[in-house]
Amino acid sequence: MTPEHARAHLNSLAKPPGSLGRLEDLAVRLCVIQQTLCPRATPRRCVLFAADHGVVTEGVSAWPPEVTRLMVSAIVSGGAASSVLAATTGTELRLIDVGVVGPGLPDGPVHRNRKVRAGSRNLALEPSLTVQEFHEAVAVGEQEAVEAWRSGIVVVAAGEMGIGNTTAASCLTALLTKSPAEATVGPGAGAGEEALARKRQIVADVVARGRPRLADDPETVIASMCGLEIAAMAGFHHRASALGLTVVLDGFVATAAALVADHLWPGVARSMIAAHQSAEPGHAVALAHLGLEPALDTWQMRLGEGTGALLVMPLLDAAAAIVAHMATFDQVGIDTDGS
Repeated sequence: MTPEHARAHLNSLAKPPGSLGRLEDLAVRLCVIQQTLCPRATPRRCVLFAADHGVVTEGVSAWPPEVTRLMVSAIVSGGAASSVLAATTGTELRLIDVGVVGPGLPDGPVHRNRKVRAGSRNLALEPSLTVQEFHEAVAVGEQEAVEAWRSGIVVVAAGEMGIGNTTAASCLTALLTKSPAEATVGPGAGAGEEALARKRQIVADVVARGRPRLADDPETVIASMCGLEIAAMAGFHHRASALGLTVVLDGFVATAAALVADHLWPGVARSMIAAHQSAEPGHAVALAHLGLEPALDTWQMRLGEGTGALLVMPLLDAAAAIVAHMATFDQVGIDTDGS
């Protein structure tokens, strides 16, 4: 199934060619990923990965690290934005604690405790993860993708919760796209000017240390600036793609994880649909590097938690429906040849 084949089918439907605009682009993408003219958008699942970041001690975030644990509880109890949007869009939601500091919640229908360690180290001072820890977190994400596939899920998304994780995402984006640090750093969850300046300097320093070694030892360099939840999302993206699932890509941090996955396992991005373009400047850089066009590009979202991906799910329903159920010109008796 090529884009041209999918586009030709859409043009045969009872409407002026291209008249459904970006919805048709989304439909083409869905058809190509699933290799069918009868694509599906359900059943679907959004898996959130949560972890803390040692770099928050450098004052790069407007929020204290305790907020990660509190938001995990809010998500599991159904009161967070991701919980509400998942319920509204008919999307299964799971949260995996891969590295939140403090006691974890007990396993349940929504939550699983799969801690690799209690948060990453301070990447400004030392490698945030060892290669072994990186591998363990990747394996957690891969297992979640396998479980989704075994459950008959056809569309997945990964999201995150982790105070300080836009600093790690900025480092990875600058590193893997070969961009200047200042092009990838934004305020995250509301950092002020002083925190933003500190964040820019940290990202520049960390990337400068790692960039010369990337070609020779990519896993060590990536692990040195990677969060546990980012590594888990990278593993999730990789395995979901390998299993033929459609991957809806969320915001900046999830896209940094996609950069990691596509760098280590080239071709992963071919299974992805970009949900939106975040207000974080690094997100546009990352999406361009992956060659992905966001479905929602002016919404100025920056929450994370899989919320952007969840918002796109009803559009996938619509895209799948027009391909599979609209009548063609021939079926309604309209002669398009003018004869």
